[in-house]
Amino acid sequence: MVSCGAAEERVRVPVMRARWRTLTFVHWPMDPEAVQALLPEELTVDRYDGTAWVTLALFLMADVRLPGMPSALPALPDFPQTNLRTYVRHRGGRDGLWLFSVDVGCPAMWAARAIGAPYTPASVDLCRSGDTVVYSGSRWTGDARYRLAVRPGDPVELTERDHWLVSRWRAYTRRAGLLWESAVEHEPWPLNSARVEALEENLTAAAGLPAPLGEPVVRFSRPVRDVRLGMARPARGVGRSRPAHPGRGA
Repeated sequence: MVSCGAAEERVRVPVMRARWRTLTFVHWPMDPEAVQALLPEELTVDRYDGTAWVTLALFLMADVRLPGMPSALPALPDFPQTNLRTYVRHRGGRDGLWLFSVDVGCPAMWAARAIGAPYTPASVDLCRSGDTVVYSGSRWTGDARYRLAVRPGDPVELTERDHWLVSRWRAYTRRAGLLWESAVEHEPWPLNSARVEALEENLTAAAGLPAPLGEPVVRFSRPVRDVRLGMARPARGVGRSRPAHPGRGA
């Protein structure tokens, strides 16, 4: 199993710990100007060979522990979650993720809206049918919904683009007129190929995104353990981050 790079910084005091299981990435190339129009002014869309990318990340949250939950107590019940995200750089150069939406049915997670995280109440399901994994969901308000069926394949020889898409170690949110960042730490992604058997979604349209510029790149991941999400803090203008490669930065 080939994996991606390690986290940029340690999260020593996490506000949430979990395992991520049965994860599928659906990456679409997008017009960078259209994506930029949806971002806060402090963030610039990150580009790979001049193109923006938007990703649907669908997975199972397992063994979730929130602040103050002693290890002796049972974790929260496992639940599926679906994120719609793009890739950005802060004006100081630090790269990361901007989340357009986080669809989840677990009420305990909705409290993250207090720090600007775009958690949206939804009915979300994840199941297996033979060798196929099926993800589906619909929001409790509005008509945004999706259904994805994928068949995981063999380990992939990772490209530079694979690393660029999934080796991201902070998420940005906006609250009370300020931009905030939250660090994340976990083991490298072990990625496989995946074949799409069915895909219907309008989450991208609900976020205001245009039609993609091409077919999606799809990857499946085996579980990652001990995911550690750090406390939100005001976004810093400088700090450790990957440099933008020539032709691949903002």
